[in-house]
Amino acid sequence: MPYVVMRLEHARLIDGTGKEPIEDATVIVDKAGRIAYAGSAGSAPQTPEVPARDLTGMTVLPGFIDAHVHFLFDPTTSGTTQDQALVTFQVAERMHQTLCAGITSVRDLGGLSSGYSTAQRDGLIEAPRLLTAGRILGHTGGHCDATGPDGYNPTARFTILADDERSARVGVRTLLRDGADVIKICATGGMGSPHDDPDDEDLSEAEIKAVVDEAHRHRGKKVAAHAQGTAGILNALRGGVASIEHGYGMTDEACELALAKGTYLVPTLATAFHPLDPAKVSPAHFEKKTRWADKTRENIALAINQGVAIAMGTDAGVSPHSRNLLELSFLVQLGMTQLHAISAGTLNGARLLGIDEFVGSVEAGKLADLLVTDIDPLNDIAGLANSEHIRLVLQSGTVRKDTLPAWTRSDADIQAITLR
Repeated sequence: MPYVVMRLEHARLIDGTGKEPIEDATVIVDKAGRIAYAGSAGSAPQTPEVPARDLTGMTVLPGFIDAHVHFLFDPTTSGTTQDQALVTFQVAERMHQTLCAGITSVRDLGGLSSGYSTAQRDGLIEAPRLLTAGRILGHTGGHCDATGPDGYNPTARFTILADDERSARVGVRTLLRDGADVIKICATGGMGSPHDDPDDEDLSEAEIKAVVDEAHRHRGKKVAAHAQGTAGILNALRGGVASIEHGYGMTDEACELALAKGTYLVPTLATAFHPLDPAKVSPAHFEKKTRWADKTRENIALAINQGVAIAMGTDAGVSPHSRNLLELSFLVQLGMTQLHAISAGTLNGARLLGIDEFVGSVEAGKLADLLVTDIDPLNDIAGLANSEHIRLVLQSGTVRKDTLPAWTRSDADIQAITLR
């Protein structure tokens, strides 16, 4: 066995695969930051050189994955232009808070440049592992285009407009040149956009097919589609996208097509469960969201019941940051079991992001992206959203947060961690 740096004992283990929990489990992390063993204590190898950490009454889970965030934005701040250096530090702080809330990997679907991903990978910041889309691709007058009568478009910094198949391909090539890990498109209008409605179509099916083809030609890059209304959802599914973001207008036909194509749904239920303050948004935005709230819950419940593959996404930035895991409780309220909701936030997210070979479940050989919570998430899944209940966060075996009580470790244990 490789040199061991951490041994967690007597915990409940929920491994992210959907299997029933293992009581009195042991998880061993090696020097390379990988999981050397995860399973029942009775079968665990002996590691006498490493003091064990006693996690009696606690639960070990995989690090969670949020497949839809926007770190550039925050729902508590205004749109006032700020010094970009200050914005960079604000983004870094949001990312760190999200990591400490148990989110070890994310997909930022519009706003962040690839430099943030490089900074995380190079250890310049402590943040979730990051895939970035950079700018968002949509058509003139659609969800990406907030241009006013004076010609000013406040969203121009993080959007690209395309109005035919050729310009859609050029847009994809531009995004890939800029370092995008994933292509984000708009297949429909949206709640907050000034010129359209969620039922309006954005990029056409032919344009979406061109985007998917162009992205696939570049080392198989995936396409995520903002798609709220039914017509645009169907266009995106037929166009071959990897994921439907929001999916508020899912129908039996859309569910059947998603199942046939293996397309993921990322429902971002935080935006449907959190009421808007009418004093802080435009009347049109408030009306659209109010009108769609009940419809959203019904249609996502349908998709859950039909067995559509679901990955957790929160739209954090539109919804609050570092409360990401509240999304799991919304999935449960719409009919998902607690175990399946946890899988939606772990292994399913890893599969969608294409990183399931390395993370997403607590299995030997994978990177030690782990968290320890002092609650039983099968009895109180909403409690995971309280960051105080996330007591230990490991990312690739590195301790990112440790608020475990003193009785769980000895002086020798602290020394073993420090020596890393």
